[in-house]
Amino acid sequence: MTTHPGAAHPGAGVTPDLRRSPLRLASAAVGAVFLVVGILGFIPGITTDYDMLSFAGHHSGAKLLGVFAVSVLHNIVHLLFGVAGLALSRTAATSRAFLVGGGVIYAVLWIYGLVVDETSSANFVPLNTADNWLHFALAVGMIALGLLLPAALTPGTRTVDRRTTR
Repeated sequence: MTTHPGAAHPGAGVTPDLRRSPLRLASAAVGAVFLVVGILGFIPGITTDYDMLSFAGHHSGAKLLGVFAVSVLHNIVHLLFGVAGLALSRTAATSRAFLVGGGVIYAVLWIYGLVVDETSSANFVPLNTADNWLHFALAVGMIALGLLLPAALTPGTRTVDRRTTR
C-alpha cells in the first residue's frame, strides 16, 4: 500500500511532541552516561591496568580512571543500563521505572559492596570503596530524579509539527 501527500494516515493532524519532559530527559541523560562509562571501561589508558581486566571477579586489577574497579562484566552491566535508560526514556512511565528501579538496584549493590569483603570470591562484579560510594550516589540521584521530576512539560511549551517545517 502506498500513500501520497495529503493521504490519511495514522497520526494525521496530530502534532508530535519534539520536546521531552524533564523526567524523560533525565532517563535519556543517565542512560547516555552509563553507555559512555561502559564504553570507556574497554579503552586502555582511560582504564588503567587494562591488561589485568578479567571477565569477572575481585582479581580483575583494571580500574576505570584509575579509581573504580572494573571487569568485562561490570562494563557490560553499564552498557546494558545505558541501553535501558535510552530505550525507556520513550515515555514518562518507563523513564520513572528506569530511574527508580535502577536506583533501587544501585542501592542494593551499594549495600552488597559494603558487606562483601573486596578480596572475597563473592565480590564477583568487582567492587571497591570508590565503586561503593559511587553506587550510593547513583542510588540517591536516580531515585530522586525518578520521584521528583515532572512527567510532563510545563504549560506554555510549544511543539513543532515536522510536516510543516521543511
